[in-house]
Amino acid sequence: MKRLKFLSLFLVIVTVFSIFSVGFGAEKPVKLSIIDVAGNLQLSKPAIDAFKALNPQLVSDIEFIKATAPELPAKIKAQQLAGNLDTTLVLTGYDAMASGVEMKLWEKLMPAYKEYFPNLEKNYLPGAKQAYDLFEGFGITYVYCPGGPMFTYNPDKVKKVPTTPQELLEWCKANPGKFFYARPANSGPGRAFLQGLPYILGDKNPKDPKTWDKTWKFLKELDQYIDYYPTGTAITFKELGEGTRWMVASHLGWDMNQRILEVIPQTYKGFFLKKTTWVTDAHFMCIPKGLDDARKKATLELMAFLMKPQNQAVTYDSGYFYPGPAIKGVTINMAPKESQDKVKAAMRPEYEKAIKSFPSATQLDSKPMVEAMDMWDRLVGSKIKK
Repeated sequence: MKRLKFLSLFLVIVTVFSIFSVGFGAEKPVKLSIIDVAGNLQLSKPAIDAFKALNPQLVSDIEFIKATAPELPAKIKAQQLAGNLDTTLVLTGYDAMASGVEMKLWEKLMPAYKEYFPNLEKNYLPGAKQAYDLFEGFGITYVYCPGGPMFTYNPDKVKKVPTTPQELLEWCKANPGKFFYARPANSGPGRAFLQGLPYILGDKNPKDPKTWDKTWKFLKELDQYIDYYPTGTAITFKELGEGTRWMVASHLGWDMNQRILEVIPQTYKGFFLKKTTWVTDAHFMCIPKGLDDARKKATLELMAFLMKPQNQAVTYDSGYFYPGPAIKGVTINMAPKESQDKVKAAMRPEYEKAIKSFPSATQLDSKPMVEAMDMWDRLVGSKIKK
């Protein structure tokens, strides 16, 4: 009898302990692994570090990995096939967001986890909402920028600024090797240049790369005067700053950020071609399929934290993705004082005018985006150089 009473008491204690553990989240904190293929960590890392410091019971460590967009899908797919998913969060632009959707790599976040993102769609800025809609809940738009296409140049070398694609070709013919743009699959400015040309040149359907007869013809002619295509935007600005190049395909955020960081002089300027349409830019957060519940919960908590207004304000940063915030009501005056000073000093009146006056369009949907990157690689990109 005593033995039965002891056993019953033991079972009660075990049951109560189990309920206590589940009810009060006595799970061990988890390690998160974040892959950035968009240069986004320069915007998000301060807020991510703050999240880790505030949540030691949830997160034991956060690993940061940088990679390129073209290599990311194969990397994630290999982890999933091996049943060993290390990656918990991906920070990406349109490129890997699109290819990952096409390859069915990403978890569908919305509406499944809408409790983490209350009123998300209502809170988005219009351009950020349009970017979000393209990927049907597989990614959360984290930051937003009017984008490009635009051009950054050395005014000491470029005396007559081109105003049309034909004038740009003529300038490049007269100054071979002095204009530069990066492979679109690896570069926000490169993608903006590629996707903006169909609007400027008047191609049949700017949303269908198979109809871009004028764009592909123009890029093939331009190719004669380009030395090589780097696999990253940073290289284009580095060579512009060094004097190797005199003009590069640019992007509002990159133009500001590279002057703020003094990669190029403050005196360098930007211009737009006639009939420009902003091809807006955004970065997304997405989660690979197959993540265990504990790490998924911690990742979703992190993502929700990053969407809070005070953490969105951090994305003004040094102008890299100007303005940065994806949600309404986050002004430059909410940003850290250092960011306010840098961004206000770098903004030019003609850029503000362009933001207000030019029409805008989203980047391509998933399938045509993948097609456009592939077509550029096949039709133009024979001189890609890492």
